[in-house]
Amino acid sequence: MSRLWDKGASLDERVLRYTAGEDYALDERLVAYDVRASIAHAEMLAAQGLLAAADLAAIRDGLTALADEHARGLWRIELSDEDGQTALERRLTERIGPAGGRVHLGRSRNDQVLTALRLYLRDAVESLAAGAVSVAQALEGLAAREGATELPGYTHMQQAMPSSVPLWAGGFAAEIRDDAEALRHVHRRLGRSPLGSAAGYGTPGLPLDREATREKLGFAEVHEPVTAVQLSRGKAEAELLFHLCLLMQDLGRLASDVLLFYTQEFAFIELPEAFTTGSSIMPQKRNPDVFELIRGRSATAQACLAEALAVCAKLPSGYQRDLQLLKFPLFRAIDVVQETLQILPAALDAVRFRPERIRLDPAIHAAEQANRLVVSEGIPFREAYRRVAAKLKGPG
Repeated sequence: MSRLWDKGASLDERVLRYTAGEDYALDERLVAYDVRASIAHAEMLAAQGLLAAADLAAIRDGLTALADEHARGLWRIELSDEDGQTALERRLTERIGPAGGRVHLGRSRNDQVLTALRLYLRDAVESLAAGAVSVAQALEGLAAREGATELPGYTHMQQAMPSSVPLWAGGFAAEIRDDAEALRHVHRRLGRSPLGSAAGYGTPGLPLDREATREKLGFAEVHEPVTAVQLSRGKAEAELLFHLCLLMQDLGRLASDVLLFYTQEFAFIELPEAFTTGSSIMPQKRNPDVFELIRGRSATAQACLAEALAVCAKLPSGYQRDLQLLKFPLFRAIDVVQETLQILPAALDAVRFRPERIRLDPAIHAAEQANRLVVSEGIPFREAYRRVAAKLKGPG
């Protein structure tokens, strides 16, 4: 099978398998975005007099049909294609003839795949942010249901000050909403159109209109200069992964609290059987696996960020094949976080607190007592602190 760069010599199958790796399969999620960008590029070429109207019509119709068929599962990218860009152009050319080979004028796979990736990531960011907001809303719903339920507030794993379910859940909700807002900040880097930068040095001799494709694809600006495009690779990806790490860290800490509250020693909450699993040996056991895996998968997000940062570290300027390896940690983290955000609202809706099991140490009001002494007697806080401490210690 011919690839975009083939010049007649055969390729060792082992080289294809190693260099393509899993990239061809990862490209499946980019097909619709690649089609959209390719149509915009073809329309620009036609407007610049570089593509005949009949060829444009054939390219637009052919790509639209291929995208629809791919969405319906009628074809998939194959290892022999090497990547999604080859798969699309090959099938397009088979369908419409030589006109299919004209669509690549004025671009490289480098700017082609990066354009599709940024279009995909724009949608992914919005989906992830919306998922985070859904978790925050579920926490706020939990706070409303349990508005009268007191909780001890902990420091150093000891009861420290009085709290409540609304305070506990509201704190997590506020931070998760902040995580959603931070995710949307990634749009600043995703909003630059790389299309037309080609292999990183532009397209000398071709009157391309990069502004036209920017506008068609809804980017905020053209990424300039062309040499900056490849230097930017991995930055939006790492920024997104960083914010996903922070989000998963918040979700992991939330899960850790839930797991602690669910222990028999605490027994602050109950979970229905629909959201717990059984033991293969202990008939009495119900395990909170969902929350355990949420806690554990924060490690996956951190590992994906570390991998993405390491891929780009110390690369020279210009395109390097190493950059292909960004997709795996990027897509893996997106999927792990998305799956977590999808299940967590329902899991939180299933949480029920057991006020009859929650006991607050009477000493938990000590800081409040010290504050009241300051207000009522006008003494320094440190003196009030010592007086309350001595009272709690008792005689002797």
